[in-house]
Amino acid sequence: MKSNSKKRLFILVECAIMVSLSFVLSLIKIWEMPFGGSITLLSMLPVCMVSLRHGVKWGLGTAFVYSWTQALVSGAVGWGLSVTVLILCFLLDYILAFSALGLAGVFGNNGFKRQVSGIVLACLVRFACHYISGVTIWSSGALDAGFASPYLYSLLYNGAYMLPETVFTCIGAVILLRKFNTKA
Repeated sequence: MKSNSKKRLFILVECAIMVSLSFVLSLIKIWEMPFGGSITLLSMLPVCMVSLRHGVKWGLGTAFVYSWTQALVSGAVGWGLSVTVLILCFLLDYILAFSALGLAGVFGNNGFKRQVSGIVLACLVRFACHYISGVTIWSSGALDAGFASPYLYSLLYNGAYMLPETVFTCIGAVILLRKFNTKA
């Protein structure tokens, strides 16, 4: 096997391990919100680290695979949604939202500020997907929860778990980045 082929295989295996690790960590819920969303044990961090170590291309591919693991275990098919709403839910809340984590390496991997900024950006894009979903697909939840505005409801609902999840992911990243060199 050529050296370049070995390197690609190594990266591919690493990506598969990181998807698996992210998936297992997503099952460890530190805090689960009453109506959905949860704070997990650093479930976004392994996928973000792929993007920091190997670039956005590998990061997006890994995050896309991870997004499907989240979509498939969500139980959304059994929620009684119409086909159109189910497709939109899968796209916004799972495929686009979790694939956004692959953007973590967009600023490169030189320096903590750039790396953490990339993670924050990836988490903001994930939040934006959930926010848009909350305003468009789940707007009736605002009325059920006593909110007149689906915009405020989606902001609070999604922010309540995404903000701590982002902070914990950044803290975990700083610890890992200080301990290990992120370059492949």
